[in-house]
Amino acid sequence: MLLTAAPTPAQESTRAISYADSFPIGSNGLCEAQILPPEAGAGLFDRSYAIVCRDAAAPVGKLWVQRNADLAEATTRLLPDADCQAADSDALPDLLGTGTSAACTDPEMGTRRVFAAGEMDGRLYAGEAITAYADAVRLGLVALAQDRLVEGNVEIPLTESDDAVAFARAQARALAEDALLAEAYRRSNSGDFAEAAEFFAETAAMAQGGDAVEARLNAALLQSNLGNYAEAARGFSSVRGEVSGSPVLARLLRNYEAIDALNADAPLVALEILDRPLPSGTGSRDALEALEISDALASRLAAEQPGALDTVGGLTVLERAELLDGQTEYLKATALNLLGRGSAAESHLAAANVKLAAVRNGSVRSILWLRAQVLGELADLAEGRGDTGAVEAYHAQAIGLLETNYPNSPALLSSKAQWAAYLARSGETERALATYRDLVGNVDGKPAAALSRLLVPFFDLLTDGGVAQDEAAADLFHASQLLQRPGLAQTQAVLARELSGGSDEASQLFRKAVNLRRSVEQLRNRIALIEGQAETDPMAAEQLLSQRATLQGLESEQLALQDRLAQYPRFRAVSDGRVTLEELQATLGTDEGYLKLATLEGAIFAVFATADSARAYRLNIDPEALEEEVDALRATIAYVEGGQTLTFPFDIERSRALYRSLFDPVDDQLASLRHLVFEPDGAMLRLPANLLVRDDDSVDRYVERITQGGDEYDFTGTNWLGRAVRISTAVSPSAFRDARNAPRSSAKHEYIGFGENTPLTEARGTTGTRSALAGGADCLWAPSIWDYPIRADELYTAARSLGAAGVEERILTGDRFTDTAVSAMKDLDEYRILHFATHGLVTAPQPECPPRPALLTSFGDAQSDGLLSFAEIFDLEIDADLVILSACDTAGAATLGASLEAGVAGGGFALDGLVRAFVGAGGRTVIASHWPVPDDYDATTRLVDGFFAADRGAELAEAMRRSQQALMDDSDTSHPFYWAAFAIVGDGAAPLHK
Repeated sequence: MLLTAAPTPAQESTRAISYADSFPIGSNGLCEAQILPPEAGAGLFDRSYAIVCRDAAAPVGKLWVQRNADLAEATTRLLPDADCQAADSDALPDLLGTGTSAACTDPEMGTRRVFAAGEMDGRLYAGEAITAYADAVRLGLVALAQDRLVEGNVEIPLTESDDAVAFARAQARALAEDALLAEAYRRSNSGDFAEAAEFFAETAAMAQGGDAVEARLNAALLQSNLGNYAEAARGFSSVRGEVSGSPVLARLLRNYEAIDALNADAPLVALEILDRPLPSGTGSRDALEALEISDALASRLAAEQPGALDTVGGLTVLERAELLDGQTEYLKATALNLLGRGSAAESHLAAANVKLAAVRNGSVRSILWLRAQVLGELADLAEGRGDTGAVEAYHAQAIGLLETNYPNSPALLSSKAQWAAYLARSGETERALATYRDLVGNVDGKPAAALSRLLVPFFDLLTDGGVAQDEAAADLFHASQLLQRPGLAQTQAVLARELSGGSDEASQLFRKAVNLRRSVEQLRNRIALIEGQAETDPMAAEQLLSQRATLQGLESEQLALQDRLAQYPRFRAVSDGRVTLEELQATLGTDEGYLKLATLEGAIFAVFATADSARAYRLNIDPEALEEEVDALRATIAYVEGGQTLTFPFDIERSRALYRSLFDPVDDQLASLRHLVFEPDGAMLRLPANLLVRDDDSVDRYVERITQGGDEYDFTGTNWLGRAVRISTAVSPSAFRDARNAPRSSAKHEYIGFGENTPLTEARGTTGTRSALAGGADCLWAPSIWDYPIRADELYTAARSLGAAGVEERILTGDRFTDTAVSAMKDLDEYRILHFATHGLVTAPQPECPPRPALLTSFGDAQSDGLLSFAEIFDLEIDADLVILSACDTAGAATLGASLEAGVAGGGFALDGLVRAFVGAGGRTVIASHWPVPDDYDATTRLVDGFFAADRGAELAEAMRRSQQALMDDSDTSHPFYWAAFAIVGDGAAPLHK
């Protein structure tokens, strides 16, 4: 259950945008107007807005609305420093008549800009922006002149390197400080939790007193809504001592902690919290009515924009407290309902409805989201009584409130999905399917956490046999692409966009724009770290000024690059990232199949497609059980204890059971495939599918052999999935399609290899696996990890197999293999295959330290730390068909901190670590490991050697299958620990050789 709370302004499609602090420009979600503080000399009714757009590091322009302003002087007055010449411009909308327009040059940035202005009803409407964003000026002016949202697409240059959360972060930084809190609440109330978190974080950093505490409280609640309960608990604890004197903040803390308990499925705890008495002086009506408005409180109440309350003015403390008390009644009802106490819940719901409607006769628009939730609960209770008329009425009223006040929001999506689920439960299958299809079709493409719960009834309808197989598969395939996916999928989309025209000048410009955008985010994150120190540390304050000046320069440079990118039409096209099933099937060969998993709340579904058929089904295992099975299976493969990697007899029976849970409905079709493209989800992101057992006979033979005293590590003869089928790993249908369609590398050289670092001591040894020991203090790695280099044998074998000329020059080992040397290489993009055989550091030196994925190197100059980090890999410029990471657990995740350090959004899934970094650097396909790869029996060297020894014309997945098969058939290396670790992330059907 995900809930939000707060009385703040709402935005609606038919409401005058002059009431709003921000509004979307056009209808494709790429640009937004954000209110700015009043300019010097501005009149009472004058307004100005910043234009903020996706992928732009800073605002791209401005809009103005002014009374009694002279149109003839608009250009010189509003752009006094620009060099402007009169010119016709598409930025001037027809409704402003002839008006005036100009082409300008910014003297500081040197960018080309457009300016347009016109008059209507006694007001001057004007706008200016970098030329590439002329559409945003035109549609922004139309919206302001008509005082309503308008339809229309904004065409702008896009790298698509930012996600919705990164865009929200940019919007929050551009918004006027006094409007931040209101906008944060609006997004939270509409269900955009991750975006709202960015606004509350910015509010907490900029505000003082009660506003800052309120922002921190909401930030904690949003962490709970996103499932990060430990982080939420820390947030609530940090403000507990600061709310006791405020009747509003005390109620917020009480309600938010109760919501946190409900989110964590603890309704009894929620009831206990809600029944606790409020701090003295914050609960009684008399005390609230007598409360004087302090400066801090007046500032907070100013965030309650009058536009949210029609024309009745801001909320008083008493009114706000009464609204929160109404929410308390609702939360009690929710908890009681979860405990099966429907009659008691209904009385609290009725009380909630009365309290919420009593304040300003229900005209407080900003709590209508809460009233919609109350109506949803009432509908559930009416359903329990069998009162179908009441159920339909309640749902219709809830949807109506949200459609009017929160159009296209996750909250509206949730309400419609609840209605569709009721229809499904009532046997009205056709109406339910139509409702689900409508809401899936109208989602704006942003993945929403709530969808993992809301889509379960829809997917059940599609897979229960009542819908034709092809139709059900197409629906499920389309809808499942709205679920959260690894950040790798976004990075692959950016690479595909870069490669869309080959390696032409535009692609190079695109790469530069992406890297510059990352540099901006990296610098912003560094600035955030030192802002707190700057208040008391003069050196930090001086550094802060310098960093901010550098940031301003980077932002200007990035905007200038965006303007240049706009000259290439392919970078103005917008993709919603979804692929139809028919489009996917068109990319598959006659003997290929694509199997996509979709993990929802409490259920897992699958779509299996070939070039001419498709089916959808529900797995007979739930996500929690799958996590347990994968953990248990991995524990029999590789287990790290005390810095040592241990392996145990593989649980072949569990492997067989897991195969049946995942693939039984399509087992006969899998048998006829040459190549399986597997898109895992949930726990299966951490386990290669090649080690799953396909038949019972394999299990029976193994058990019989062990019963007769055979070697329990001998698995020869087992019918693994990877024995006969070539397997690729994909993270989204569009990522696979783009990898398959991407032009091949234009690199001049075939191969380059890196490995065998220089030890820090004279003693050399071996760890037995390509992991490294954790150690050291204060989050530093112990020097001993550099003392066990991986031999470079496989690098030399690979180079010779590929016929690389000048083998010695193509292998960098010892003192030539340093982090600084690799980062400084200017010709890395001239190698088609990059191969790293070294230790991977994917955990943390100590449990309390944040993980920072890296590859171990030799030490170089004074700037070297002997590690090629996640962020440094992202900064490499490569043009590789293939990157091989022959190291420990390189298919693992990167933490949020590591992602921020690299200046990228999202992450946290498996494959979001080193794999994502190398894709971001320009690698089309990456071979990575799921656990510490062994050097015992020369297993990894033999595996890599066999891979590169494949015949010319061999596909990547076939070369890997044959090499793995040789180890499967050797009793010493038949355990999956030795052969199954590596996954091909990308298109395994691509050729190994040039």
